[in-house]
Amino acid sequence: MELPLSKNRSVKLALGFDDVSLAPSLVTVDPADVDLSFELGGHRFSLPIMASAMDGVTSPEMLKLYTELGGIAVLNLEGLWGRYEEPEPILEKIRTLGDEEVTAYLQEVYSAKPVSEELVARRVRELRELGAFAAVSLTPAGALKFADAAVEAGADLLVIQSTVTSPKHLSSEGDSLSIVELADKLDIPLMVGNCVGYQVALELMRAGADGILVGVGPGQACTTRGVTGVGVPQITATAEVAAARDDYLAESGRYVLVITDGGMRNGGDICKALAAGADLVMTGSM
Repeated sequence: MELPLSKNRSVKLALGFDDVSLAPSLVTVDPADVDLSFELGGHRFSLPIMASAMDGVTSPEMLKLYTELGGIAVLNLEGLWGRYEEPEPILEKIRTLGDEEVTAYLQEVYSAKPVSEELVARRVRELRELGAFAAVSLTPAGALKFADAAVEAGADLLVIQSTVTSPKHLSSEGDSLSIVELADKLDIPLMVGNCVGYQVALELMRAGADGILVGVGPGQACTTRGVTGVGVPQITATAEVAAARDDYLAESGRYVLVITDGGMRNGGDICKALAAGADLVMTGSM
């Protein structure tokens, strides 16, 4: 629904988790008969939840645990695990710092050491040795530098994430990542995000993405909307991308996963995301 804002502009009504609830229908189903599993790259997962690619959420051990539980966790290769051989003492100190101290310390430790290609490869090998599904994350700029090393080391899934992702990034400085070229050369699944609109999602699917992460400015730990004013409530964003998935399936015969990323505070929000069209969700602070 669009509402007029002025003579030449309109705004679109968008709904978030707090704006909707689920209504019971005529038919009820035994929970034991409900199948929430999903398939990715020939692997079937029973738990429709991904642990976010954040240093405060996913470690190699956490990733192994998620594999055992039937879900996916994603290791951030450009975080502390890709910069420090032993990041645990740094993470432990972060836990002890107050809100006023932690930001400065984070800036210090992230700037002190660049991401190491050798560590990127080592982390992926460690995940494989743990018997985990080796899902790893890079930014578009990081993918230009480290995607080959991660894939050669045995990554099972590559997730390319940025605050806002589009298939047509414009920049006067340096090279931009081509999703089409990356998808063409990979022999593992590729997830791309984040986006919130039908057309962008459709073009990313046509570029070769196997999964689309939905969410700009919705998360509990996300500051995007507060800092830049950019963001779309997750029910509308998920429904838009799910519509693109359905149309792309009819167009190509290929099914692309839709992942609602962020903004969920409880189990009810996860149910609403799935009802809005998501195949699974990515959670961070929760």
